[in-house]
Amino acid sequence: MNRFRATAGRRWAAWTQPRAAGPQRLGAVLPRQLSAVRPQRIDAARPRRAALALAAVAALAAAPLPALAQPAWPDRPIRLIVPFPPGGVTDSVGRLSAEWLAARLGQPVVAENRSGGNGAVAADFVARSRPDGYTLLVASASQMVILPALTRVPYDPLRDFTPISVVASNPFVLGVSQRLGVRTLAEFVALVKQQPGQLNYASASNGSGSHLTMALFLQRAGLDMQHVPYRGGGPAVQDLLSGTVSAYFGNPSELMPQMQGDRIRVLASSGQRRSAELGDLPTAAEQGFDGFATETWNGIAGPAGLPPEIAARLARLLGEACGDEGFRRSLGRLGTEPVCNAPDAFAAQIRAEAPVWTEAVRVSGATLD
Repeated sequence: MNRFRATAGRRWAAWTQPRAAGPQRLGAVLPRQLSAVRPQRIDAARPRRAALALAAVAALAAAPLPALAQPAWPDRPIRLIVPFPPGGVTDSVGRLSAEWLAARLGQPVVAENRSGGNGAVAADFVARSRPDGYTLLVASASQMVILPALTRVPYDPLRDFTPISVVASNPFVLGVSQRLGVRTLAEFVALVKQQPGQLNYASASNGSGSHLTMALFLQRAGLDMQHVPYRGGGPAVQDLLSGTVSAYFGNPSELMPQMQGDRIRVLASSGQRRSAELGDLPTAAEQGFDGFATETWNGIAGPAGLPPEIAARLARLLGEACGDEGFRRSLGRLGTEPVCNAPDAFAAQIRAEAPVWTEAVRVSGATLD
C-alpha cells in the first residue's frame, strides 16, 4: 500500500512538472515557420500603373476605327431628275447636260422624267434625296422662283438645295396676230389702249411664266386684256396662228420658227438685253418700258448638303460645256443662251429673281391653291 502511494506520487509530480522538451522543440521550430510568413512590401507605383493601363484601354475602345477609304465619286450611274415631260426646253437642256457630263465623269448620267405639280414633284423628290452626288435636279425657274411665289411648296428653293449652275436661259418673246395690223410694240400698246378689255392674250397655263410675264407687262404699260390659259405653249401658238387670240408672250423656241410666215409678228423680248439667238429683236425695256424684264432658265442643282467638291466639279464641267461651240449651237437651237455660272452666282440669281415673280403673281392675281 505504501509502495502504491509512492508510485502514484511520483507519477503525479511528473505530470504536474513542465516538460523541457516541448518548449525547446517549439522554440526551435516556430522561428523558422514564422520567419517564412513575412509581410510583402507594397509597391506604391502599382495602383498608378494599373489606372494608366485602364485609361489606355478605355481610350482605345472609344477611339474611332480608321476611316475606310471612300470610293472616288462617281463610281456608279447618276440620276438627273427632269421635272417636266419629254420634249420641252427643260427636258432638252437636261439631256444635253447629261450627255456632256457622262462623257467626262466616266459614268452614265440618266435623265429621268418625273412630272407633276408644275415641277414640284421632281423638286421635292430631289430635296429629300441623299446628298451624295447621285441624284440631281434639272432646276428651272418654274420650281425655284415662280412656283414658290404662287403656292405653298414642300421645299425651300435655297435651304433645301445646293445650286450648281444655270446652264441656259432665255427671255420670253411677244408674238401678236397679224390680224391686229401692228408692226411695233408702240403700235400694239396704242391699239390695246383703244380697246380696253376687248382683246385677249394666251398663256401656256395659269400661273406659268408666259402668263406672269404678260400680266406684268400689261400692268407696266397700263393695259387691260383678257387672259386665256391653255394647257401648254403648243396649243397657245396654234390659236395665235389662227387669230383666235391676239397675243402670246412665249418661249422663243415656240414663236421664232413662226416668224418666217405671215400670221405672227414678234415685237419684243422680255430680256434685260438683246439675245444673240434672237437676231435684232429689241427688248421691251429699250422700247420705252425701262425696268421690265423677265427670263426663264434651266440649270443643275443637288440636295442641300451636297459636298462642295462635287458641286464645284460639276460646275466646272458645265462651264467647259458652255465654252464648247457644239454645245452652244445645241442650246441655240432651243432658243436659249449658255450661262454656266458658279454655284454662288446661281444662288444669288434665285434670291434676286424671287421678288420679281412675287410682284408678277400679285398683279396677275394668279393662284394655284
